[in-house]
Amino acid sequence: MASRTNLDMDVLRTFATAFELGSFARAADRLGRSQSAVSTQLRRLEEQVGQDLVQKSGRGLVLTTAGEAMFSYAKRILDLNDEAVETVRGGEVEGWVRFGMPQDFAETWLPAVLARFTRAHPKVRVEVRAERNAHLGEQMRKGELDLALGWGSGEIAPNAVKVAELPIVWVGRPDWRLAPGEKLPLLAFDQPCEFRSAGIAALDAAGIPWQLVFVSASLAGLYAAAEAGLGITLRTAFGMPKSLQALDPATYGLPALPRVSLSLHRAGSDANPAVRRLSEILLDTLAEALGPTAT
Repeated sequence: MASRTNLDMDVLRTFATAFELGSFARAADRLGRSQSAVSTQLRRLEEQVGQDLVQKSGRGLVLTTAGEAMFSYAKRILDLNDEAVETVRGGEVEGWVRFGMPQDFAETWLPAVLARFTRAHPKVRVEVRAERNAHLGEQMRKGELDLALGWGSGEIAPNAVKVAELPIVWVGRPDWRLAPGEKLPLLAFDQPCEFRSAGIAALDAAGIPWQLVFVSASLAGLYAAAEAGLGITLRTAFGMPKSLQALDPATYGLPALPRVSLSLHRAGSDANPAVRRLSEILLDTLAEALGPTAT
């Protein structure tokens, strides 16, 4: 019987991370290694499988056909590895976690996160609320949440870990245009809202007249109004409907916008094991989901 090749899990993780993030430099930063070490691990994987996995394209590298197949398998192998470790380590974790988050994430990566967490920790009950920042902060102060993701610089809870900074973008239909002499029709949440404040400040600084034409407590409501062509709104590109797009400021005559921070807030420094494990999975999943758009 021919000997089998056992792929190195650490090398697979480096390979998958590099092409998920789209850069060896970003992978090196994420994994705490030098770029030369990342390149060495890639060559080791190519030697193990006996195939070239990447090829030059301009000034960068792209996956070969064999590399695309290996990338797909690597993600599946790593997911199974991580699930096995989490299940064995966390099988005895019990409890209840009350988690709050912005509406942006509720229909994107949240179901996958909860499925992964539930498989690893079947004895833990998770209650999720998708709310605006102001409501999340109020619920944290009342002791109604153990963990919350929050946008912006506003303090939700004292124990916070910065996850990323993402660009704020103008969001509208691809065919949206501002007619000459028309005030810019703005769709927004009620105040306080980090995105609304950033947009109004940018418009005022650029001397662009605007009017608030639609206010909603629901992000889905803002997106529906934008899809109907009532105006434009502000958000990050994460979770944006496919019918809408981030409007290029130069093309649409709009002012540039700042970045917004995203942080994970914990109600107390001495969190129970269930809260700690969910925090870890959330941070890992967000890092993968946000990828190179985050700083």
